[in-house]
Amino acid sequence: MKKNVLTTLAFFLVLSLLHTGCGKGPDNSLFRLEVLNESSLALTDQLLEVNLSDLEKPVPDSLLERMILNPDRPLPWQLADDDRNGVPDRLLILADLQPGEEMQITASPGDVPGLFPQRTQAEISVKTGGTWKDRKYIGGSFENVEFLRVPPEHTDHSFYIRYEGPGWESDLVGFRFYLDWRNAIDVFGKQTENMVLQNVGQDGFDSYHEPSDWGMDILKVGESLGLGTIGIWADGKANRVAVTDSVTCRIIANGPIYSEIETNYYGWQAGDVKTDMRSILSISAGSRLTKHQVSTSVALENFCTGIVSDKNAVVIVPEAEKEGWSYLATWGKQSLANDNLGLAVIYRSSELAEITKDTYSNVIVLKPSGKSLTYYFLAVWEKEPGGITSQEAFVKYLEETLKRLDNPPAVEVIP
Repeated sequence: MKKNVLTTLAFFLVLSLLHTGCGKGPDNSLFRLEVLNESSLALTDQLLEVNLSDLEKPVPDSLLERMILNPDRPLPWQLADDDRNGVPDRLLILADLQPGEEMQITASPGDVPGLFPQRTQAEISVKTGGTWKDRKYIGGSFENVEFLRVPPEHTDHSFYIRYEGPGWESDLVGFRFYLDWRNAIDVFGKQTENMVLQNVGQDGFDSYHEPSDWGMDILKVGESLGLGTIGIWADGKANRVAVTDSVTCRIIANGPIYSEIETNYYGWQAGDVKTDMRSILSISAGSRLTKHQVSTSVALENFCTGIVSDKNAVVIVPEAEKEGWSYLATWGKQSLANDNLGLAVIYRSSELAEITKDTYSNVIVLKPSGKSLTYYFLAVWEKEPGGITSQEAFVKYLEETLKRLDNPPAVEVIP
């Protein structure tokens, strides 16, 4: 009898240790967070980020993948594996916060993996089954891939990459950039909140230039910076990333609330300097903003970005200097459909060298303090669902966007 009692006690002790090792709190929670919106704005579809290394106790991946955040009113979430080693690094959460609201988020064990409506997407689609001939890809069919080393034969209009480069979208807007010597960013205006990129360019190589049920390509890029394209300011003009030794592109995240694309440019000839550059483009659900994080192997002082110059658009800058984030924007009938389109690049005021222009673009010259740079760009089209239709409303939206960036919610792990 005594042996059975000892066996039973040992069994429950092991269970208790396992329970503790899984990172569960005394209330059976995996962890708890406290979020504070210190701004005077109501924050809808606010992306919150938590480094999983900040959790007081590690939580096994098997539990993270099935957790429920705030069981009474579950919040959408997504795990991010930034270094692609199979181990999640960040937890991304989508939440609505009232002005001054303090929210507690409790992660509880769930029974099934978290599944949420797809509100972002990132993809790159290339042809397989065909052959190269004179820098054109003949035959074959498109297939989505997670990683691409751009072949040396590839150039503009090679018919190899669907819509000529990677694309990313939220439920509000879509973007792409040309994965060739042009390396310029373009805009897809959307007339639906559904994901659309998977169908773009499937019915003809450049059919997206014509109006369709989902929307269309709405920006004429040409030789300009398009929207938010990175470059070097030299010899009185913006120089895009044109000459490189090689380029790779990878879809880092393609999830319901967050998507991310990484592009590595090896041996970029940036004016008189040769450097490697890493570009991270990301977008979150319910947002028109793309976040662009750039890092180089050599410090550069004359980065530039900007917006295509259009005679039908007015240039807009804040009435007063900003201490945190600021913007350069344009508004007017500058879309390819000849309707109102607002474009903006948002940058850190402390990194601004000058605002200028060249033949094709309104240009922001930036001077980062080190080897990295972060800025945002966005587009608003009057034909999007509930779209912005006036310059006044666009300016108000920009000012609110700056306030959101200047006053992000504080997220803390509760011990």
